[in-house]
Amino acid sequence: MTRALEKYIRPGVKSTPFCPGCGHGILMGLILRAIDDLKMEMKKMLFVSGIGCAAWIPSPHYNGDTLHTLHGRAIAFATGAKLYNPDLCVMVVSGDGDLSSIGGNHLIHAARRNIDLKVICANNMIYGMTGGQVASTTPKGSRTSTTGEGNPYRPFDLCKLVEGAGATYVARFSVTQPILLIQSIKKAILHKGFSFIDVLSPCPTQYGRRNRLDRPDEMMKDLIRRCILEEEIEGLTEEERAEKIITGEFLS
Repeated sequence: MTRALEKYIRPGVKSTPFCPGCGHGILMGLILRAIDDLKMEMKKMLFVSGIGCAAWIPSPHYNGDTLHTLHGRAIAFATGAKLYNPDLCVMVVSGDGDLSSIGGNHLIHAARRNIDLKVICANNMIYGMTGGQVASTTPKGSRTSTTGEGNPYRPFDLCKLVEGAGATYVARFSVTQPILLIQSIKKAILHKGFSFIDVLSPCPTQYGRRNRLDRPDEMMKDLIRRCILEEEIEGLTEEERAEKIITGEFLS
C-alpha cells in the first residue's frame, strides 16, 4: 500500500491476515483508493462487517469507526446505525456466505426498503474462513468441503437477486478489474439508496485447491479470462456465454 493511503490504516497494523493469493487484500486497497479519490472524511464513515475472511477488510485495518458484528447480521447492525445517524456514510464489507447465505434475509429486505447503505460483497464463492463449506454463490459442480462430488445446486446471481428485491445501484466487478471497480465503489458511495457491488475475489486456499486452481496466479488468470463486460457479450454463442462471468453496472 502506497504512502498516500497510509493515513487510512489504523496505527499499529503491520500486516493482513489474508492467505497468499487472496483477493481480499486487493479489495481492501481499492476501497481506500475510492475513498481517497472522493476526499471522504473517515469520521463521517462507518464500516460494518460480519464474520469471515472478508469481514477483516475494514476491521481492524481501517483507521475509522468499525463494527465487527455477528455472523450474517452486518446489514442489520448497519441499518440500525444508519437510522440512528442518517448523516453517516455506512458501508458494509463482508463475504458472500455472511451476506447472502446466513444473512440472506437481511440482504433482500434492506434492498427492498432501499436503505441508504453501501454493500460490498467480497465474493469468493465459498465459506472461506469457517472450513470451505458450500455457499449460496458456489458454482454448480464445484467441490467444497461439504460437496465433495460437486455442488448439485445452481447458485444465486446476487446482482439479479438484489435488483429484483429493490436495490437502486447494482454492479459486479472482479479484483482483476481494479480501475472499473474503484469507479463503481465511488458511484456506490455517492448514490442515495441501497447500493450493492458483487466483487469477485479469488480464494486459492479453500476454493482453488478443491477445484484444481490452487495456484494464485491460475485463479487470477482464470478471472481475467472469464470476466467480460456486459456490452462485450453480444455476438458470443450460448456455449461461450456459459463460460463467461458478466461484469459491469446493471442498475445505476
